[in-house]
Amino acid sequence: MMNKLVDCKGKIKSVLFGVAVGDALGLPVKFKSRECFKLNPVCEMIGYGTFKLPPGTWSDDSSLTFCLAEALVGSFDLRRLANYFMDWYYQGYWTPYGKAFDIGLTTGEAITRLSQGTFPEFAGGVDEFSNGNGSLMRICPMVFYLANKPIDERFEMTRKVSSITHRHIRSIIACFYYLEFAMMLLDSKDKFAIYKEMQNKVPDFLNLIDVDSEEIAKFNRLLKENIYEQPEDKISSSAYVVDTLEASIWCLLTTNNFKEAVLKAVNLGEDSDTTAAVTGGLAGLLYGYKSIPKEWVNQLARKEDIEYLALRLANKINRMLK
Repeated sequence: MMNKLVDCKGKIKSVLFGVAVGDALGLPVKFKSRECFKLNPVCEMIGYGTFKLPPGTWSDDSSLTFCLAEALVGSFDLRRLANYFMDWYYQGYWTPYGKAFDIGLTTGEAITRLSQGTFPEFAGGVDEFSNGNGSLMRICPMVFYLANKPIDERFEMTRKVSSITHRHIRSIIACFYYLEFAMMLLDSKDKFAIYKEMQNKVPDFLNLIDVDSEEIAKFNRLLKENIYEQPEDKISSSAYVVDTLEASIWCLLTTNNFKEAVLKAVNLGEDSDTTAAVTGGLAGLLYGYKSIPKEWVNQLARKEDIEYLALRLANKINRMLK
């Protein structure tokens, strides 16, 4: 499996910038209804809007993605990652302009528990109503750390990283599905072939480890149907983790390039920044860093810092492979 990371730096850049660009495209129109975009769709990177911040501003989606990547530059250490999350929340670490904003309720509650001494693996909400997209939105860098590990180890590490903020099995499954899909993109497989393979791979493994069948069934539109055949009005873009996962896979499978995929995600409305960030991570991996419009990359806040983070993570992954 080592061939997956031949172009390690390029692939990591494609993911980190894919997430940030999607996030920045969607942030100014976050919470707007889909109907708003029928006559005036988002076609380029704009600014201000919902949060009154300049073009190229990214939100908590990217901040926590960068915190995870930063933690992986060191080693797989939940305590280090939890400390970075607290630094973000309280001190503005890995934010565009020095202050955290747009913080999800479940994530905020989990970080408060971390600050009170809760062990990271047990800080996340575990009730059914703690299944927002807050762990899915930041999980993508894990694909590089997990690439050469067996599936049971991949699942366990994914569970731990999700559980810092989202400990319910549904959020963990969503993160696991997303990373397994991303892992096959590292092999440059056809996206539809990956989708079909996932319909056997994911439920087979989840059944093997005795995950509740009712929880697996929450993902049936991905695992038993062709999500890409669904019309847009059947795709939800709420902050519910299953909706975000479905929407991101739908956007990826119903478009032909990075730009189309992330703009389609943004124009679904509602939780537009997160839907586009989650889509952007996969689309960046599928189409490559050079597919991301240069003018969008150049507008991003802290562009040079993101690039340096990608380089440092690539150096770490390459050392792991030696």
